[in-house]
Amino acid sequence: MNSNLYALIESRMPQDRTRPCIETGEGRIFTWADLDRATARLAHLLACLALKPGARVAVQVDKSPQALFLYLATLRAGFAFLPLNNAYQASEIEYFIADAEPEVVVCGSRQAEWLEPIARARGVRHCFTLDEDGTGSLTDASASMADEFPTVHRDQADLAAILYTSGTTGRTKGAMLSHRNLSSNAMTLVHYWRWRPGDVLIHALPIFHVHGLFVASHCALLSQSRMIWLARFDAAEVCRHLPRASVFMGVPTMYVRLLEEPALSIERASAMRLFISGSAPLLPDTFREFEARTGHRILERYGMSETVMLSSNPYDGNRVAGTVGLPLPGVEIRVRDDAGRLCGTGEIGGIQVRGPNVFSAYWRMPDKTREEFTEDGWFRTGDVGRWDANAYLSIVGRSKDLIITGGYNVYPKEIEGWLDDMDGVFESAVFGVPHPDFGEAVTAAVVPRPGARLEPHSMVAALKARIAGFKVPKHIHVVDQLPRNQMGKVQKNLLRSQYGG
Repeated sequence: MNSNLYALIESRMPQDRTRPCIETGEGRIFTWADLDRATARLAHLLACLALKPGARVAVQVDKSPQALFLYLATLRAGFAFLPLNNAYQASEIEYFIADAEPEVVVCGSRQAEWLEPIARARGVRHCFTLDEDGTGSLTDASASMADEFPTVHRDQADLAAILYTSGTTGRTKGAMLSHRNLSSNAMTLVHYWRWRPGDVLIHALPIFHVHGLFVASHCALLSQSRMIWLARFDAAEVCRHLPRASVFMGVPTMYVRLLEEPALSIERASAMRLFISGSAPLLPDTFREFEARTGHRILERYGMSETVMLSSNPYDGNRVAGTVGLPLPGVEIRVRDDAGRLCGTGEIGGIQVRGPNVFSAYWRMPDKTREEFTEDGWFRTGDVGRWDANAYLSIVGRSKDLIITGGYNVYPKEIEGWLDDMDGVFESAVFGVPHPDFGEAVTAAVVPRPGARLEPHSMVAALKARIAGFKVPKHIHVVDQLPRNQMGKVQKNLLRSQYGG
């Protein structure tokens, strides 16, 4: 049996290949036949380059249907895909190329002037360009290739992709994902979220990340669903397409922006069956306001680069704000305290996981790999969480975000919950900064709601009446907005740098 993920996608394509597969925001249609032919031509091009088995194809390009075809063609030709955030700069790209040693690099024509010399200096022999409109030297080179290609046989454990983690602490790590990791998780999500032929996904996510490249694209491709392919998120544009769609996946920031869009309404969302959120915590207020505006309860789920998806609020059950639901079928999750004891209901501990979706190793980092896995084979996610009485999982924060002040442990998510419940607070971020007496001082940045005026001293006094004194922020800073990365995650490292001096 061929375990190549593309072979699975190929086996589930509709018999009628003239059906639309991708529709761009400008109305251009790509059929399933177009996808099959485009990936065949690109796979032929890669095969003609005489690459080594397991060769990496590094890609830093703007979002386009052709960029998705390149990903699929890389799998189809039997090589490993390395997506790179298109915001990365020269020093970051140099690190990734030196570490992963790709044999092919594809970038936008704008970046080529500085990126190609970096790649050539590191021994990369094949450099191509691909732009948002689908043009570039990659398209030109593949145009004359045959539009049929026998998908290369891959075993379950063979490398399909490398995803570099954000690297907010220490050296950036490359998570090695196999064909089994990706295919098993994709099929689980197709069934769990009730994907069906005829679904229409509004795809407004970037495709250098698990959420957009794997979760969204795989679910649509494996269920014969059409994608409305938006090069970037625009709330008005998403609202325009809602009456023609059935599924939307987004990060919390996108839902906040949608709520600011006057066109969002129950009537406009009446054809939708599912809104999914992930990649960062969704505020309960956003959950409730979105339900009031659209009639839909957002389904929040939990995953990471090393594991793809791990848990989800149920499709047919109660979706609980502030939780990431239940373990997905086939996935095991446990919460353990620092002594290794399994945590009971309400107890906070480190989240550990195992399952066919969990990666096996970090690229060329055997010591780090051993460190991140327990002796009995569970992956330490680095996230801290707890179970509620209904066995729903809540993420309290990242273990690296844990604040130790005066010998006491403070979990930022708990304090953020108290702050977010205060009148006039839109959202908050709690973090630790160096303190000469306590080691770390609990510090907060809060964003006010429009028109609200926040008084930090009054907020501190209110918190002292509600929670233990060691948990109360020593300083509260009122800010216009929290710094976030492209996936909507708050960059607490930037807050620590700004306020920790």
